[in-house]
Amino acid sequence: MIATPSVEAKPADFNGGILNEYVYEEVVFLTGYPITFSGKATVTEKENKGQLTSTYRFTLANTAGDKLTRSVVYVSDIDERVDKGQTTAQTSVKSYSEKITIGKNLTYTLDDYQFSQGAVSDNRPASDYYSGNIVGRKTYKMANKTPKSEELITVHMSGRNMGYENFWGATETQIMDYEIGTNEGSAFVTSKVSDSKSRTLQYEAHDPSLSSFTGGHAVISKSTMIGEYTYTIPYGAGKGVVHLSQKNVPKIERLIVPKFRDVAKHWAKDDIERLYSLGVFDEKTQFFSPNTPMKRYQFTVGVLKAVDIRVLEQPKKSKVPKKAIFNDLNVKDPDYLFIESAVEKGIITGVTPDEFKPNSPVTRVQAVAILIRALGMEGRAPSPGYRTNYVDNNKIPAWGKDSVYVATELGLIYGDEKNRFNPNAPLTRAQSAALIVRFLDFLESDLKQNYRDDMLFFE
Repeated sequence: MIATPSVEAKPADFNGGILNEYVYEEVVFLTGYPITFSGKATVTEKENKGQLTSTYRFTLANTAGDKLTRSVVYVSDIDERVDKGQTTAQTSVKSYSEKITIGKNLTYTLDDYQFSQGAVSDNRPASDYYSGNIVGRKTYKMANKTPKSEELITVHMSGRNMGYENFWGATETQIMDYEIGTNEGSAFVTSKVSDSKSRTLQYEAHDPSLSSFTGGHAVISKSTMIGEYTYTIPYGAGKGVVHLSQKNVPKIERLIVPKFRDVAKHWAKDDIERLYSLGVFDEKTQFFSPNTPMKRYQFTVGVLKAVDIRVLEQPKKSKVPKKAIFNDLNVKDPDYLFIESAVEKGIITGVTPDEFKPNSPVTRVQAVAILIRALGMEGRAPSPGYRTNYVDNNKIPAWGKDSVYVATELGLIYGDEKNRFNPNAPLTRAQSAALIVRFLDFLESDLKQNYRDDMLFFE
């Protein structure tokens, strides 16, 4: 299993700017006209006893010789409610300094900065989902040498951010509204910026014919930030739009090469080999047996490995031998803690209070319930009393109906040629591989579409 932490996406500060590993870019409207700055931005974070300190430093300029320097320190009080599976954060500004120099005569110096942000994160097993609200006010002292004049400019800001974070992807979209108050009137600016990071599996062919393998998979890590400013400045530039975009150089990680001898012409060959390369399926032989039933134990462990869910740690020193949570499980099994973690997180339950039935085939409804519970989305089903669109709706057990409904809406599952779900049919190993791959695609691609493209509506 590739051991990489969850990716994190986060726009730099609250000014609509974008950055990659080399350069930061931002547009400023204090003069009444859009002025683009670029340069160096650094972000450092330090957490101590439930308090996160975030420091942003910017050193920017443009081809006209204008300059911008900014340093802001935010402090967030973090309250992790393990019993609720949620985390809240309250953020305020601790210190600030900012100076903008336009040409040789005009300067804007930040005189006061009031800021507040409240955020909540719903920490689900396979992905965290979060949103926040932002309000603030900046006051600048404007000084002009020729003709000599001074003025206070007030920028009222409000907005919101929303995002998700999991092993396969992360996106945060931030939408801010600014009202700039000057002696000449008011200007209105809206910034929309989104930071997206994703990991995708890509097949890499091995061209030489005299080789022990024909190809293998790689994990491609990508990062993209896009932004848009729309503005209405009656006393200056009028109405307009500015677009920004930056991409990081992708990173490539090659994975182990599968060598199964019984999947060469199988319809699920690519899905099977992808998951084996990731370490989701840890087969010891050259035969995968794609058409045999998938066991409950193997499927559960595979899902947790696929989304890199952190397992419960085994106590290092204990005089009392650890007891399995089910009578038919063995704590000495190398994957046992995946099952215990899945039960602890509410992803799966036993067949009875005392038995897990690890070697029993996982049914279609059981598999779907595991995936939707891992996403934490079973509560997105309608109020009780609804029907799914499957013709065998009455055969879907009540405990799994919400998961089947949500999984269908998300495009993870569909019926057979007669629109039957067949909830109690065993899932084959090949079908399990295809289902888990669709699940990973959802985590990487579908969530990004929803949290970035559906929110921005760029023209």
